[in-house]
Amino acid sequence: MRSFKILSRQGATDGFIVVAVLWILAALATLATTYGVYVNATAFSLAGYDVRLQAQELAMAGVELAVYKLTENPEAQPAQGKFTFRLGNADVAVDFRSESGRIDLNFAPRQLLAGLFTVLGSEPEAAEDFADRIIAWRTPASGNADSEAFLYRTAGKSYGPRHGPFPHVNELGLVLNLTPDVVGRALPYLTVYSGQPEVNVFNAAPEVLAALPGLTPERMQVLLARRDGAPQDILKAQLGMAAQYVTAQSSKANRITVDVRFDGNRRMRSQAVVLLLDDDVDPFRLLSWRDDVGGAVD
Repeated sequence: MRSFKILSRQGATDGFIVVAVLWILAALATLATTYGVYVNATAFSLAGYDVRLQAQELAMAGVELAVYKLTENPEAQPAQGKFTFRLGNADVAVDFRSESGRIDLNFAPRQLLAGLFTVLGSEPEAAEDFADRIIAWRTPASGNADSEAFLYRTAGKSYGPRHGPFPHVNELGLVLNLTPDVVGRALPYLTVYSGQPEVNVFNAAPEVLAALPGLTPERMQVLLARRDGAPQDILKAQLGMAAQYVTAQSSKANRITVDVRFDGNRRMRSQAVVLLLDDDVDPFRLLSWRDDVGGAVD
């Protein structure tokens, strides 16, 4: 009887050990599965990061090649250009153009600003109000009475006008009376990097040319057809009174768009604004960089 009890206790102990071992094995199996999932997810994440890193390096290579093309002939800086190259497993397309093809928020005259908003669909009276608010935003305050700040307070804004230059085109969204829809339509044609009150006649978008005061649709069509390679005096003759708002001088600031396409249809698009420098050590300064144009921010 005593022998039976001893055997029973030993069997119970052995059974407990077996159950414990099975639980440990099950826990190890779960841990191994979890670790496998983690390793796969990490590998996938790192693979995506590696592609993005490659794309950024290729984009910077495109920017540097564009700067070379912009500076290889100091006597004739191109207003725009494009080229392609292949490196590794990616095709790279580069487009560059002077920022003077855009309207500078900090320098453009009232007539040019109002003309742009009118071309983009605003009523003339509203377009003129937008231009007035932009100029008031960038103009230093004078005297003790700030009538522009009063308008913002009356409209319930918790801020007033900057009374200084726009540091970024997105600040346009803070200007009184400009709705997000109006701002969104205007942004592709605006800059804060040109540093010129005029726009470059050789690479300005049709919408920018149409904003020129006094330029009729007929003259604009002739201008678009003839501006490539035409002498400057001929172009100015086509512009009439609008000639005072244009220039053939390219800005030192240039916008460079680099489209990187990997084999397998992976793609990344970057856009940079660079300032050309008269320096052998640092040929340019990066003013702005934006990846995946359309969804990212500077």
